[in-house]
Amino acid sequence: MTDHEQLRAALDAAMDQRGAWPDRAPWIRQAVGAVPRHRFAPDQLWRWDGRAYVPVGRGADPERWAAEVYGSPDTAAVTQISDGLPSSSLSCQTVVVDMLDSLLVEPGQRVLELGTGTGWNAALLSHRTGPGQVVSVEVDAELAAAAAERLTTAGANVAVHLGDGSTGWPMGAPYDRVLSTYAVDRVPWAWIEQTRPGGRIVTPWGRLGHVALTVADDGRSASGWVQGLATFMPVRGTSRARDFAQVRGDGPAADERPVTRDLTPLQADWHLRFALRVALPEVQVTLAEDDDGLNAWLHDGASSWAVLSAIGDGRTSATQGGPRRLADELEAAWDEWLRLGEPELYDYGLTVEPDGQYAWCRDADTGRRWPVSGEPAA
Repeated sequence: MTDHEQLRAALDAAMDQRGAWPDRAPWIRQAVGAVPRHRFAPDQLWRWDGRAYVPVGRGADPERWAAEVYGSPDTAAVTQISDGLPSSSLSCQTVVVDMLDSLLVEPGQRVLELGTGTGWNAALLSHRTGPGQVVSVEVDAELAAAAAERLTTAGANVAVHLGDGSTGWPMGAPYDRVLSTYAVDRVPWAWIEQTRPGGRIVTPWGRLGHVALTVADDGRSASGWVQGLATFMPVRGTSRARDFAQVRGDGPAADERPVTRDLTPLQADWHLRFALRVALPEVQVTLAEDDDGLNAWLHDGASSWAVLSAIGDGRTSATQGGPRRLADELEAAWDEWLRLGEPELYDYGLTVEPDGQYAWCRDADTGRRWPVSGEPAA
């Protein structure tokens, strides 16, 4: 057995052990087996060494390269770096599988993929739909050309087009299914317009999870539930946000007060983290522990900030500044989540209409709503 085969078998077994292969879609495991992941990885990958991303070449270090391709179920292989940060990757296998499962794609259906990347995802889709049914759009000319070549070599009949995914690909519409491989904060209306009534759109949303939307019978809206939790790269062109130090500056704090609640759920409860992301989409939260306890740094990417500092003996102090009081806003959103009965992320959904879109909890018509507007900090 070759190194690739051993690593593929180990990854398959790890997926099996955790129950990550969906029972309702056995075709996905079959497709992953038939379309090897390493055939869609470029010769140079990138690995984080604790300080920066360093290259890992297939020729120079084939074992390390293969280990990057076939890491854990939750490990992505970084395939492109721009300005020191990942800008494309071979997504972790659990996320790819989960999103394909959410898409509910059937043989013969026409699929639009947004964000071709390496081409692996498009090849898996083509394995399911049959030849000539998948259209993929990639904004990066180099990535698009390389993916098209890999798909051709693999015998996958996929049309790869260079373009802006936010506008879809109207020349091939309408589509039965639309899948985005990058995160958006607002779902482009073009995706709904290019999907058949009753069709399904799966996209990472808010960079913490992905949603599956069903287009209404009249084609004038799309709505659906959050499907899973993961972190995704944002759409190309998203501006890099100011970091905490830039927002904080060196001026005096405007307010300081004690915090009476235990901050542990901020670190341990991803359902709470998702709820806070829905309620405060532009607020970035960074956590770290020291000898005194858990600390949190908050900022809105513009001019407001807060620090929740552990000061020992189970005590925490909030210091904040700027026009907003982010510590107060965070606690208010946290309290609302508690009043709602601590809903899980799967209790949330998204509705997209021509003139706006909103997130909701438990019921799209009668549940608590949060308007989706603007672009959160990257």
